[in-house]
Amino acid sequence: MTVENPHVVDFISIDGGSGDIVLTMTDDLPWEGDHGHLMALQEKLNGYLSFIESGELLASRPEAAGRRVRITLVHREPLTSIALRFLGSAEEIILDAGFGFTWRHLPG
Repeated sequence: MTVENPHVVDFISIDGGSGDIVLTMTDDLPWEGDHGHLMALQEKLNGYLSFIESGELLASRPEAAGRRVRITLVHREPLTSIALRFLGSAEEIILDAGFGFTWRHLPG
């Protein structure tokens, strides 16, 4: 699964150190033609937020109750400057919604 499938949460786990519920999305798309990639990523992030805010997360994972929720993006390709600006903006929105957001580069 990747950002190309906005209706699927790729992975759900519990961070052993913090106890956070971590919703991980994977992104293996190249950053050529940033616009389409950013639109796919925005749709995927919106899908994750909807999954959390609608109560689907708690319905599927009752152990999430009372835990901090963090969305993590794992991307294969290095980020462009446009992608970095987008993720910074997305981080502000996600933090304002009461959730955490991180990203990390995991080369293929």
